[in-house]
Amino acid sequence: MKRILTILAALAISFNAVADEGMWLLPLLKQLNGKDLKAAGCKLSPEEIYSINKTSLKDAIVHFGGGCTAEMISQQGLLVTNHHCGHSSIQALSTDEHNYLMDGYWAKNLKEEIPCPGLSVTFLVSMEDVTAAIEKGGDAKALEKDAEAANPGCEARVTGFYNDNVHYLIITRTYEDVRFVGAPPASMGKFGGETDNWMWPRHTCDFSMFRVYAGKDNMPADYSPENVPYKPARSLKVSLKGVQEGDYAMVMGYPGRTQRYQTAEQLKQMIEVNRIRIDARTVRQDLMWEAMCADPSVQLKYADKYAGSANGWKKWQGEELAFANLNIIGREEKKEADLKAWIEADADRAKKYGDPVKKLAKLVKDTDAAKRAFTLVTEAPYNIELVELVGYFNRNFGGALQQGQDTLAAFEAAKGEMKDIYRDYVEELDRKEAVALLTFYRDRAKPEDYLWEGFEETDFPAYVEHIFDSSVFTSYEKLSACPLSQAREDPAIGLYNGVATVIMKYLPALYYNVDPMTAKAFKDFAAALLEWQNGKAMYPDANSTMRLTYGHVLPYSPKDALKYEYFTTSAGLLEKEDPSNPEFILPAVIKDLLVAKDFGRWADKKDGKLHTCFLTNNDITGGNSGSPVLDAKGNLIGLAFDGNWESMSSDVMFEPDLQRCICVDIRYVLWLVEKYGKADNIIGEITFVK
Repeated sequence: MKRILTILAALAISFNAVADEGMWLLPLLKQLNGKDLKAAGCKLSPEEIYSINKTSLKDAIVHFGGGCTAEMISQQGLLVTNHHCGHSSIQALSTDEHNYLMDGYWAKNLKEEIPCPGLSVTFLVSMEDVTAAIEKGGDAKALEKDAEAANPGCEARVTGFYNDNVHYLIITRTYEDVRFVGAPPASMGKFGGETDNWMWPRHTCDFSMFRVYAGKDNMPADYSPENVPYKPARSLKVSLKGVQEGDYAMVMGYPGRTQRYQTAEQLKQMIEVNRIRIDARTVRQDLMWEAMCADPSVQLKYADKYAGSANGWKKWQGEELAFANLNIIGREEKKEADLKAWIEADADRAKKYGDPVKKLAKLVKDTDAAKRAFTLVTEAPYNIELVELVGYFNRNFGGALQQGQDTLAAFEAAKGEMKDIYRDYVEELDRKEAVALLTFYRDRAKPEDYLWEGFEETDFPAYVEHIFDSSVFTSYEKLSACPLSQAREDPAIGLYNGVATVIMKYLPALYYNVDPMTAKAFKDFAAALLEWQNGKAMYPDANSTMRLTYGHVLPYSPKDALKYEYFTTSAGLLEKEDPSNPEFILPAVIKDLLVAKDFGRWADKKDGKLHTCFLTNNDITGGNSGSPVLDAKGNLIGLAFDGNWESMSSDVMFEPDLQRCICVDIRYVLWLVEKYGKADNIIGEITFVK
């Protein structure tokens, strides 16, 4: 208890934080960041940003689909997020006849808005520090149960921060009736594709729009035609002023995961494991890309699968390069050496913390082989879609049995659950992937992890041909017509079982059976860092909870004699256009508007150009996609959608000279809504400030 009080006291000290760096916890803004927010140029008080007693900015921000951020921009439940955040929902609604993903879509009234099954948005209600209760032996589940009883319609969870040295009880409210309102064609929403991903200069109009619906009491309700647009406690006003170099800018959202409280040995392992992921995904993505370019129908079916795989694939390559260029491991080792010296300089500290870095190094050594083997099997043979189909069926079958259905009824129920998943499945492509991924796996796996006896001598092309020709799992029609006896003997089950056996060989030790001493080492490492840095602002690693990051609009210089401006304009779209490259195609209507310079009220007031994207030095990571970029008064000026290539190690270390957040200018978004989408109904809902 004494140690945790020391940590909490360190966090409560009033000081000037380092502006720009940090993903700050909202309840701590006043004591940790109050003075610095004002000095940086913020015109809002901490309570105007986060309050549980009054409406505040946090009431306009939502966790979108569990993996992105979005913000309310009207009092009728309209929200905006990134195109790549809405991508999977838009793809799921699209067909060859109504290809909303590739062609775009604009609902001109509420009746034209399309329900999105499975999509939800979550609002933060409150965060309460319960560290003292947990340290005294309090039961997290009991705290959650009591909170949910006191907050009907809400969910509560206790979440750890600073490697579980601090705990908050987080109360949220989730709405599950979300409908698609509009999005540009993918050629604009993903302009530049993977070539431009993580790069600057950028010209992607990365946005999509949805609407939240509620029951007539404004509370969450299952989808119903009787539901009405949700009325948020707060929606954002949109600024048409534009940005200038040095302007204050802040981002609120749900950053996913960072690794700023990990040791050098852990980081080395992360980079080495990610190289396995890169290599495996290269094999699969090359085959997907070839098939997508050859057939528009395959392009639609695999657009989301490809994008989901490629985003991490490219990020990890940039991270690998940045680690080398910026000496990340060497700098972390220097920090750890200094921390060790500080601990050992005081007998009480040495007794309290010991050597957590050494303990974590042993953990890395002990788990290294298992982590590599687990990553290899999950990234290669487990990504054969036939394997995933069998696994999905098994989960449905097992779930139905657990619900009390008899075997035959459970079997029929499981088959019925499979129909939608085949919608985006192409057997011919999966056959090619299976041969390539099995070959990749055999070339790298150790004999003790081979999938079956004789695996090293298997003729994979012949094996795959036999499996796919014989299996009922290659189409819904075959599966739905087969009897239980046939399904049980299906050859694809043998492939699945081989993969599952290797996964289960390593999964429990890596992710389920966390040794108490290991957990203590993680906790001690962060606690020692907090005490060592006493007097400096310390923020916890990102963990998909709402955070604030604040900084300024800034250019940067990636290398000697090269300086990147802080904004781009529509001229870059015309310069990059390449009709022969699917990543750089401009729709004819948009090209005509750009050539004619038909920018209307969305043109920049100073230079008359259409500004497309801009840079800030806000500290973001995955999960911040779709987050609002706000000016000093809390008005919306853009959407965060990417980081920059030169600082891809930013999840580990913030690089003030290099790290930038790439944002789409809100004026570019609304120009496209009005001029291309002709969606005046959407524009009419928004409140503008100049």
